[in-house]
Amino acid sequence: MKKLLSMLLVAVMIMSLAGCASEEAPSNETDETEAETTGETTETETEAPAAEVITLRVAHNQTSLDNPYQFGLNKFAEEIARLSGGTIVAEVFPGTLGTNENELAMKLTTDSVDMVVASPGFMAGTGVQEFDLLSLLYLFDSFDHWETTIDGEFGDTMKDLIVEKTNNDFKVVGYYSSGVRNYYGKKPITVPSDSAGLNIRLQGSPVQQEFWKSAGANPISVGWAELYQALNTGTADAAENDHTNMMLQGHHTTDNGKYTSLTYHDYTTRLLLMNGHAFDKFTEEQQGWILEAAEASVAEERAVTYKMLDESRDKILADGGEINEVDLEAFKTLALPIQDKYAEENNLQDLLELTRK
Repeated sequence: MKKLLSMLLVAVMIMSLAGCASEEAPSNETDETEAETTGETTETETEAPAAEVITLRVAHNQTSLDNPYQFGLNKFAEEIARLSGGTIVAEVFPGTLGTNENELAMKLTTDSVDMVVASPGFMAGTGVQEFDLLSLLYLFDSFDHWETTIDGEFGDTMKDLIVEKTNNDFKVVGYYSSGVRNYYGKKPITVPSDSAGLNIRLQGSPVQQEFWKSAGANPISVGWAELYQALNTGTADAAENDHTNMMLQGHHTTDNGKYTSLTYHDYTTRLLLMNGHAFDKFTEEQQGWILEAAEASVAEERAVTYKMLDESRDKILADGGEINEVDLEAFKTLALPIQDKYAEENNLQDLLELTRK
């Protein structure tokens, strides 16, 4: 009997061991299947392709890195990179693509630059005569007057005109300030007739040339990069610009740039331009980023411009330059008939009235 019980016990133990092995096998099989499945998922996963980075070439014609234009365009570069998440970046060229404003701005039409700072006189030279209205002297009485006008109905109308008249070759995305321009030369002036006989370097604007011709001066054309030498050698007897730009170029240190007379004749507008056709190729979202970055750029440039004017005036005096007040009413009296005549000839009376509100 004992022998029989022993045999039965052994049999039961063998069957139990077999059962355990049978239960563990499916568990191992499942683990292997999961491992294989996991392996297949890993092999088939792919990374999303990196977004293409668009680089915008933005430029101005001033060679100094301390110029307000440089601060404004640097702000644009900072903001467009932030807004686009790095998918659009901007490279700033300070005078390195050209110091001749007209030549630089025309590069927009050949896609060799994407954004430039240009004067209203440039646009008038391309056939948009309405923009020379902004070159009229004594159009504005203060920076507040200028901002209210340029950021309002007047500025919006001018933006539409440039698109229409240039067949969208040029598009204004913002308005910079270049301060307020004053006469400077080899002698001080207090009334317009004091400039009679002086060879004064001017921009290409016909209405500005007409003003100084009426005062008796002789307008001459000299490139910005060559103006220091022209003042130093006597080729130019005088010029006109804001305190900051003339100071940064050292014009006040020349014999023919020593005397600054506060004519306050031009609260200056500068156009932040793009090629309209190129702008239209961007997606609506990208266009929004560009315009928002341009708005931030404008705010930065204006703030720097206003801050630097007082600093630059102090620097001019510290370096031995002399500054005098003028009879502003005498200069305005000369300017107003030129404004009215230009507006009438070009059917711009309504626009001119917008600036006089």
